[in-house]
This record gives sequence, structure tokens and C-alpha cells, in this order.
Amino acid sequence: MPLNIVLIEPEIPNNTGNIGRLALATGSRLHLVKPFGFEIDDKRLKRAGLDYWQHLEVIYYDSINDFFTKNKDAKMVFLSSHGKQSHWDITFENDMFLVFGKESVGLPKRLIEKHQDQLFKIPLYSTEIRSLNLANAVSIIVYEGLRQLS
Repeated sequence: MPLNIVLIEPEIPNNTGNIGRLALATGSRLHLVKPFGFEIDDKRLKRAGLDYWQHLEVIYYDSINDFFTKNKDAKMVFLSSHGKQSHWDITFENDMFLVFGKESVGLPKRLIEKHQDQLFKIPLYSTEIRSLNLANAVSIIVYEGLRQLS
């Protein structure tokens, strides 16, 4: 029943470490797509992931193209504040890939345009913010997926 958490070009090591910890706690796989905004041995990443990192299933990709080539037949959904559909409307499946963009700008525009039918957002109830912290957003989506699949 594992889900696949995909981080496209993550920039903040603490977020990636926390998401790694979440992946391990939920039995999910973590997919990290380069380039990263940090070194993979960054002490902040390790601190956020604590001593769990070595137990985590992490798959690394050299580029977005590498990721899509290796996972071309996978069922995917894309999460973005630009989505029109609510995350409540995702029909989760086992082994589904949950694709998130980098902290500063989200998913690349070309992915947003290409995957409109698979693009979802977490509703925000305040106009004072434009998005949630990446680690928080991933947690919301993963646990909703687990709820549906259980």
C-alpha cells in the first residue's frame, strides 16, 4: 500500500528531512529529483530526519526527465497552489506518485500545463498566504491517501 512522495528540486534541507521521516513513518517511498538546493549530507537534513534516514527507501534522479523516463507508466497526481481541483477529489491508489514542486516556486510551469487533469491543491481559507510549508502539505496529502486506502 505504499505511496510515492516525489520532491522536484527540493531547496530546504529541513523540509526534505522532515518529509523523509514522514515517508518512513507511513511506509512511503521518497523520490528526490535533482538539482537540490543543498548537499544530501547536509547536517540540517540529517537532523530533521534524525537517525531514521538510513532506514528510508530513497530513490534519486538526476533530472526531471530522468524521473519521468523511469516512471512513465506510473499513476501520478501533481500538487500545486495553481490546481483547480481540491485534494479531497483525489482518488488514491496503491503505489500512486504524489508530485510536489520546490519550495520557492512550486512545480515547473510546463508540468502544470501538461497535467491539468491530474493537478490538485490543498484549499487555503485565508487570502493572507499563498501556500503551505512543503512538509506540512506533503503530510496532509499522504495521510489523506492512507485514510482512503485503509
